[in-house]
Amino acid sequence: MTSVVPTRPKTSVVATLRGGRHGGGSPWLAFLARRIGRMFVALFVIVTAAFLVLRAAGGDPVRAALGPTADASVVEARREQLGLNEPLIVQFWNYLTGIFLRGDLGVSLITGRSVNELVENRLPPTIQLAGVAFLVILFVAIPLGLLIAILTQGGKRRDVEVGFTGVTGFLAAVPEYLIGVVLLITFAITWRVFPVAGMDGPQSFVLPVLALSIGASAALARIARIEALNVLGDDYIRTGRSKRLPSWMIYFRHALPNMLTATLTLGGALLATMITASVLVEQVFNWPGLGSAFVQAIVTKDYGIVQGLAIVYAVIILIVNLLVDVVLALLDRRTTLLETA
Repeated sequence: MTSVVPTRPKTSVVATLRGGRHGGGSPWLAFLARRIGRMFVALFVIVTAAFLVLRAAGGDPVRAALGPTADASVVEARREQLGLNEPLIVQFWNYLTGIFLRGDLGVSLITGRSVNELVENRLPPTIQLAGVAFLVILFVAIPLGLLIAILTQGGKRRDVEVGFTGVTGFLAAVPEYLIGVVLLITFAITWRVFPVAGMDGPQSFVLPVLALSIGASAALARIARIEALNVLGDDYIRTGRSKRLPSWMIYFRHALPNMLTATLTLGGALLATMITASVLVEQVFNWPGLGSAFVQAIVTKDYGIVQGLAIVYAVIILIVNLLVDVVLALLDRRTTLLETA
């Protein structure tokens, strides 16, 4: 008599995707919940670090902000207004509840002006500048990387490859603010083609956008070329060529989408880096954004504004990283499957 061993019924991949890890709930919701949870944990750590760094700096931040000639009664009144005379644990609790429950980023130690008001006025110019620069980077770097990969695949045109890697390597290594200074001196002061400073019309975007995008475009184009070379060597590309598919279909319909995953990963990291790099670029071009306000606050020792704007920059970077994760998950569905399996 033959015994029958009960077997576990097989579960299809579709059922797994529909049912999540344990058959209930969407894997996309689990993926988003995991990412958002990590983002809030990181934000809590950053907020705590910002609070502790200011207190560990030593000295009286109010006295440093108001200057040595400020009357002692004025300094004491400002300290009382800001709650700096409270015990440290009480200050920390008020700080956390103010940020997470009321969205209160604090006030200026010098003027008493709300940091929220400053962010409301200064954030849009920063987002516009970084957004335009990021679009320029994507539309320049990805096609350029693909084009150079097509020209140099199989070891062809070594001179093009050497020139490309040399120029892009140099541009990627130059700091954005230094590029901004060169562009300012050349095109605004010497040739007077573009405005020297400020945000007034489309022409005022050209130089700061170039300052932010030149180095990042060079770095991303190098990665795009490497990814394109890997894709162009795959079997399905050779199969497409053997079937005499048009070149545009092979390169743009098949190669381009498959090289985007790793390229966009770096692109998201570059966007986060570009937002922080805009601090000095905005100062170079006197751009009315968060960056110039941040530098001015450091110079005047207004640590209330420095602390609040540091948190804003951290939130922007965390949101950018979250969006990049979501976009990559949409491009590669295996991401959510692996994380919820």
